[in-house]
Amino acid sequence: MKLLLVLFSCSLLTAKCRPVSKISGRGSFNKLLLISFDGFRWDYDQDADTPNMDALVKEGVKAKYITPPMITMTSPSHFTTITGRWIEDHGVVHNMMFNSTSLLKLTHVATLKRSEWWDNGALPLWITAQNQGLKTASFFYPGGGVNYSGQAVDRSLLKPYNHPDDNETEWQNNIDTVMGWFTEEDFDFVTLYFGEPDNIGHKTGPDTQERVKIIEQIDRTIGYLRNAIQKHNLVHRLNVIITSDHGMTTIKKKPMVEEIQLSKYLNFLTLTHFDLLDYGGFGMIRPRKGKEQEVYDLLKNAHPNLTVYRKEEIPENFHLARNSRIQPIVVMGDLGFNLNSRLILYVNKGDHGFHNGEMDMKTIFRAFGPNFKKNFLSEPFDSINIYPLMCKLLGVSPAPNNGSLLYTEMMLVDGRTLRSYVYYTLIK
Repeated sequence: MKLLLVLFSCSLLTAKCRPVSKISGRGSFNKLLLISFDGFRWDYDQDADTPNMDALVKEGVKAKYITPPMITMTSPSHFTTITGRWIEDHGVVHNMMFNSTSLLKLTHVATLKRSEWWDNGALPLWITAQNQGLKTASFFYPGGGVNYSGQAVDRSLLKPYNHPDDNETEWQNNIDTVMGWFTEEDFDFVTLYFGEPDNIGHKTGPDTQERVKIIEQIDRTIGYLRNAIQKHNLVHRLNVIITSDHGMTTIKKKPMVEEIQLSKYLNFLTLTHFDLLDYGGFGMIRPRKGKEQEVYDLLKNAHPNLTVYRKEEIPENFHLARNSRIQPIVVMGDLGFNLNSRLILYVNKGDHGFHNGEMDMKTIFRAFGPNFKKNFLSEPFDSINIYPLMCKLLGVSPAPNNGSLLYTEMMLVDGRTLRSYVYYTLIK
């Protein structure tokens, strides 16, 4: 990779270009709240009663949908949003922390507390903003509860183990807490995470009344948020971005289909050293020494709904292969086909982790506030481009990233007439 410095045009009245955060002080920039509803598929509001989300279409910006990174899982996707980096660059390649040499595997919840999994050189926006004088906070957002080169987020709350995700009263209390951070403690940037509708999507599947009900609960929560912003006199001071990490699809099971069970095709004991499977539609295998070609050959045509890649053959547009944590063999199931290793134990009725080109994996983008246009419909874009947008809204000079303002700047009131602004992007 090579680092390319891209300079946007300065105002005609500005004598020389400097980063925008140095021009006129914090007073000219509004606060920003980034909200993620885990597993909110792009079309979930189409069959539910969502008056508040409908109102936001007129009062702000809606993207037709956005595309998450290739590993459509919670931690990889959230970290792409907060860093603006592809998965191969930020290194959070799975929900689970693992070590294919020591055979360590940690659950998603345990991983949220382990800095060594997240701190790989790609700085999240919390830290970059703090280094430029802003106050930042994370409320349950993945990656917010660890250190980066020894530096922690100014305020961070981690979701307790087995904490319920669907308590509407608690959701409202969390919003009140965040509003207090903005108004009473003068925070500049806060990320707020909700675990639904992901849990319901897993438990019941995406095409159920239970999922419709949780979307309507989310809509009421957005209505509560809008009222809270007014109550705290933040209407003209706070921008809000609402998005998600991935979509959800119905899992295909017997007798309708032949499920993927990899032990039918290879002997895990004799051929593999390590595997990360039984976790949605994406998996990785480290063959035993000298067995890589045999494992590849056994799996290549094993199942009509299974795709197998050697690491060096992973398509460039997946943005995965250049990270050392990606194992020698990558396997992907077609939409709805989960990857089972030794036994078929998966009980989820809905799941994700499938190819990000599938519409069921696409997710939402809504935005409103003083810097966003009203009644603006955006074309689809990759979630990686949310990062430079957030940097512009906050007046922060971004860390190196793979995103671009070209896909989002037309959403803003000032459009493409950027004030003296510098951003960095990684060009491959």
